[in-house]
Amino acid sequence: MIINTKKQLFWNKIQKNLLFFILVLLLTACTRKESFKMETFKTKSGWGYSIASNDRVLIKQSLIPVINETKSFFSESDALKVGTLVVDKLNKDLSPTVTKNDLILLKIKL
Repeated sequence: MIINTKKQLFWNKIQKNLLFFILVLLLTACTRKESFKMETFKTKSGWGYSIASNDRVLIKQSLIPVINETKSFFSESDALKVGTLVVDKLNKDLSPTVTKNDLILLKIKL
């Protein structure tokens, strides 16, 4: 009986390469997405926040969103709360919009 060892070697190499390729795909799929960096800053009338990714500013919010007035955040902690909420939404691949209900739940002074 003659066994074709070349064919077996060929399939073994394919299996090893396929296993390696799947492993690489799994590792890249499980890596953490881009991280967002949030900072507060002082404005003329209060506080604001900015969100950056890879040293590029994505959002710079110096006014309280959703309200009819043009006011900055009263305190740095208010700006931090809203900025943290926006970063959480971005990390969950949600829209970074802030609603009036969000401001009420975070107890932001309007």
